[in-house]
Amino acid sequence: MAAFKVAVIGGDGIGPEVTAEALKVVAAAGVTLDTTNYELGAAHYVATGEVLRDEVLEELRGYDAIVLGAIGPPIGSTEVPSGVLERGLLLRLRFELDLYINLRPFNSSPGAIAPGADFVVVRENTEGPYVGEGGVLRRNTPHEVATQGSVNTRFGVERCARFAFALAEARPARHLTLVHKTNVLTFSGDLWSRVVDEVKGEFPEVAVDYNHVDAACIYFATDAARYDVVVTDNLFGDILTDLGGAVTGGIGLAASANLNPARTGPSLFEPVHGAAHDIVGTGAANPLAAIRSAAMMLEHLGEAVAAAKVTAAVLEVQRELATSGTKLETTAIGDAVAGRL
Repeated sequence: MAAFKVAVIGGDGIGPEVTAEALKVVAAAGVTLDTTNYELGAAHYVATGEVLRDEVLEELRGYDAIVLGAIGPPIGSTEVPSGVLERGLLLRLRFELDLYINLRPFNSSPGAIAPGADFVVVRENTEGPYVGEGGVLRRNTPHEVATQGSVNTRFGVERCARFAFALAEARPARHLTLVHKTNVLTFSGDLWSRVVDEVKGEFPEVAVDYNHVDAACIYFATDAARYDVVVTDNLFGDILTDLGGAVTGGIGLAASANLNPARTGPSLFEPVHGAAHDIVGTGAANPLAAIRSAAMMLEHLGEAVAAAKVTAAVLEVQRELATSGTKLETTAIGDAVAGRL
């Protein structure tokens, strides 16, 4: 079987450490990857002044998938202006590669704030406030004005909703919850509500619910087991998924897939815990989120059996560590997952 071509962006901080463990587990699962490393991120920007050259972006389009570790400078660093990496690298990849679905799964660890959770969040990934609509007038004066628009298109909302319904239909609970703020955001919220109502006609076996985003924040912490598939816009999804990680066992366990379901280019897979420069080289980085992200990559690449085995192994190790209170170093956690394969 031919190897999958995968671009690896280890990035900054603990990114290279957790990415190495993810690739080790993929190999243990019997899937061959032809990997190429790309030096991108804060350190690369400081050294070269470059964020993402057009030539590199064109190279990335030719891969089957992209694995990313973490991007960002140390907290308090002034060498990288705010927004340069976020807009110039992470968001640019999402927009240019049309990674319009951000998919994040959550399963509670023993002792988590929200017990019994087993749900996924489908976040629209290329619209909303993140498109950069807006500007500043009379900067640094007493009369400064800043605007930040939220762009929501029927095209973008509909393809996100349809993906979420299809996912819900394939899960045992067959339940979908739309999260928005329709009582205040009456234009974008109305579009989301109407589109979800229309699309649900194609999926009659999926039950549909709605929560305001502020209510969803409460339920995530107090009754997360009520959720199966949550679909929401870009900004609300960004906030809710960090909360989802915190209440189900910690942000260090939060995996994600930035998907191009149309497969017109590679999808990107990354943990969402950040660069954590303060623990680099200490062995304290938890690679489970990176490994589970790699399992999501395997599923996207058609390696469903290997993906299921890796996911099951990750959840098993996650439960064992939480139950026993055992502290393992980064490589030992990777070995523990690989050993179950």
